[in-house]
Amino acid sequence: MATEYIDHGIPFLRSLNVDRFKINSSDIRYISRDFHSRISKSRLKPGDVVIVRTGKPGTCAVIPGELLESNCSDLVIVRCGSEIFNRFLCYYVNSAATNHIAAHLVGAVQQHFNVASAKTMEIPLPPIQEQKSIAHILGTLDDKIELNRKTNETLEAMAKALFKSWFVDFDPVKAKAEGRPTGLPAEISDLFPDSFEDSELGEIPSGWGTTCLDELTSFVIGGDWGKDVWSESEPAKVLCLRGADIPSLQEFAMGKPPTRFLRESSFHKRTLVDGDIVLEISGGSPDQSTGRPVLISPQLIKRAETPLACSNFCRLIRFDDLRWSSYAYYLVLSLYQSGEMFQYETGTTGIKNFGYKYFAGGRFFPKPPSALLDLFHCQVKSLHSSCHRRGEESDLLSKTRDALLPKLISGEIRIPDAEKMLEEVLS
Repeated sequence: MATEYIDHGIPFLRSLNVDRFKINSSDIRYISRDFHSRISKSRLKPGDVVIVRTGKPGTCAVIPGELLESNCSDLVIVRCGSEIFNRFLCYYVNSAATNHIAAHLVGAVQQHFNVASAKTMEIPLPPIQEQKSIAHILGTLDDKIELNRKTNETLEAMAKALFKSWFVDFDPVKAKAEGRPTGLPAEISDLFPDSFEDSELGEIPSGWGTTCLDELTSFVIGGDWGKDVWSESEPAKVLCLRGADIPSLQEFAMGKPPTRFLRESSFHKRTLVDGDIVLEISGGSPDQSTGRPVLISPQLIKRAETPLACSNFCRLIRFDDLRWSSYAYYLVLSLYQSGEMFQYETGTTGIKNFGYKYFAGGRFFPKPPSALLDLFHCQVKSLHSSCHRRGEESDLLSKTRDALLPKLISGEIRIPDAEKMLEEVLS
């Protein structure tokens, strides 16, 4: 299939483009109109309901109106008739039908949810107008969740832009070297030099030097998948972060990391603390590299309520100086998003592995002065604290939405009462 992808054309949706309730354009692929015609059975129309088969089986969304033409792979396609409202169906599949989906997953290595199992799903059908009212109520909660997500996305973009401007493009140094104003407050502008010097990386700001992760880290260890049930030998309960959880965590959502149980010795070594970076070191795909990072913060640890650890497909990275964690996170994130992490992978078939030792000891980068590092770290901590507050609110709204659906369907909560509850929750 990858051989059919082109730079521009008909959007081609894969499982990673389907989130709960919405389609995302992350790493979207395109196919030619000719190929789109040849695989007509998987053509999508606005309003279609799609259910993920593999990867995030059971995840469901509605194709939005602006996606006039698209095609897909590995999705169950449902085109609703006059008796069922598409958004109502989407809410039902994502919330109330999880037990049905879990009971019908097949496959030992990679579980998937097939079309035949989707056809056997029993769905309660209130009158169509009531379905629309229920969808509207739940959609109001989703609108607030989406607003929080977009706000966090804007703040995160600001942090990325700041990192790039200060530590990649060296914009303030270039401005000072050319006699131009930096556009920064004087106390910040003074932290940057007004000239460059040669290094193994090329020109870098004068006095900065270079470094690598090996020179900055005090503790690096692989994760531990542990056991799925408590035992006397594995009694320590954790939420275990996997590579699959990282995209949600990067967006300041908790995701659904599974509960696992570790040996006490492993628990004490691998419990995540403020400033740790969890790096995915196994997985990926032909068009997705390994090396996805997530930065652990006090807010994330508090929201989890249960101690956090990471799976054996990840690596825990801890720094001698906590301030390096923010810089290193955005460095690794920028390298991942630019595709540079592909060059550090090993293995050409099956599961790919990330060559951490090669990367940590051989990938050098500019080393800013302590005062500038401290300033950037404080900026990031402030932005992330704000983002986590919205993420926590969205988690609560999401739980409220999922709890409301079965009660609205059963009549336990009537629509006027639910509308009053919404006013209180969103006020």
